[in-house]
Amino acid sequence: GMRVSKVQKAVVSTQSTGSGLFGCFEDIGILAMVCFVPCVPFGMNVEHAGIASCMMGAIYAFIPLVNIFCWIKTRGAIREKHGIEGSLINDLFMICCCGLCALSQESIQCDSTVANAMARF
Repeated sequence: GMRVSKVQKAVVSTQSTGSGLFGCFEDIGILAMVCFVPCVPFGMNVEHAGIASCMMGAIYAFIPLVNIFCWIKTRGAIREKHGIEGSLINDLFMICCCGLCALSQESIQCDSTVANAMARF
């Protein structure tokens, strides 16, 4: 519906206005999960992107440099999978400057909700 298309347009773009950069506030449950247990949505997003399993993604979140590399690959794969415009430079900017918003946007796009996380564990 309308929510998906709005999020799809905004998810990885820093140029878009409105829900683009601050699309992280669209799902408060995801935002809370990202703030308190970021390894969980990170792992779910890694799995959704086809990079690794959810558990391995959650572990990668704790390994310096590996986490950044994995995050860049995941973000690019999510963009490609959902036909969202963006670039490596935008991805790097979002990850480095707005990490929590970036992770929230990706989680919204991948439907990595609290309910889906609880169903897994």
